[in-house]
Amino acid sequence: MLTSRVISPSFLPLPPTASTSSSSFSSLRTILSPFLAKTQLSYTRTSRMASSLTARAAANKLENADELIDSVETFIFDCDGVIWKGDKLIEGVPETLDMLRSKGKRLVFVTNNSTKSRKQYGKKFETLGLSVNEEEIFASSFAAAAYLQSIDFPKDKKVYVIGEDGILKELELAGFQYLGGPTDGDKKIELKPGFLMEHDHNVGAVVVGFDRYFNYYKVQYGTLCIRENPGCLFIATNRDAVTHLTDAQEWAGGGSMVGAIRGSTQKEPLVVGKPSTFMMDYLSNKFGISKSQICMVGDRLDTDILFGQNGGCKTLLVLSGVTSLETLQSPDNSIQPDFYTSKIADFLSLKAATV
Repeated sequence: MLTSRVISPSFLPLPPTASTSSSSFSSLRTILSPFLAKTQLSYTRTSRMASSLTARAAANKLENADELIDSVETFIFDCDGVIWKGDKLIEGVPETLDMLRSKGKRLVFVTNNSTKSRKQYGKKFETLGLSVNEEEIFASSFAAAAYLQSIDFPKDKKVYVIGEDGILKELELAGFQYLGGPTDGDKKIELKPGFLMEHDHNVGAVVVGFDRYFNYYKVQYGTLCIRENPGCLFIATNRDAVTHLTDAQEWAGGGSMVGAIRGSTQKEPLVVGKPSTFMMDYLSNKFGISKSQICMVGDRLDTDILFGQNGGCKTLLVLSGVTSLETLQSPDNSIQPDFYTSKIADFLSLKAATV
């Protein structure tokens, strides 16, 4: 059975120097340097860590919001299914965020959705009436570029992108050459006797994220790069099974695109989004926060909650997105958050109930 590798920056090889066109990227080595002395993490150790979750006690229903709020300095929120669904804000979110800020809490928003850059997500927050600074937003599009920056990916090599504009913009900010993306969405392969598809032999990494313009051309091009270009990396922004494109239903997520390339190459991707602790370590050091002072709030057990638990944080599952109460309490589920509640606006009602 094939299994994916989930990366923590604590175990990435970082060369001593690198140049970049973005201050966020140029500070990456400084931020992550305390972790470099640790030993390489094997997949076996990651599997043991995941399997140890079986011993966790069942999640407690959140009864006293004040107690949880007062116990941490920072709340990290997933976006899809927690803050919004599609382009619709979830009820009570603005008031909840305002209340937390009034209590001096730091708020950070982390999403596995790679279709937008941090700047583009800032505009989405603004459109929804939320005041969120770009420095408070961390998307898996940024994580992909940050990972390449951290391993000193050669600037003379190219990145082939199966994904959307967010990845392209973050790669550009990091100073990397790229090709592919939405422009390859209209390309078709005319199969005829003797046809040989050419590809760029200078591609050193293939980054795969959610892609609404996914097609066979991209599958074949990415496959050729990974199979035939020596040392070509296969990087996934995430392996989410579903996503929320609208608030009416769940839609196939980035994991479906990653799965196609995994199937054709028979190689495992390096996953840089949740539940990898890449962004958790970055955030902890960027803001100087102890991980025990962080609460991760999300709607998915295998990404958001595991992300928080792998990072040593408190965890709160909200039932406003992917995970149902039935799934949480199923005997087959081994991932148990510290607390669960219906939506983040419960911070307001549960607070009132305990006064």
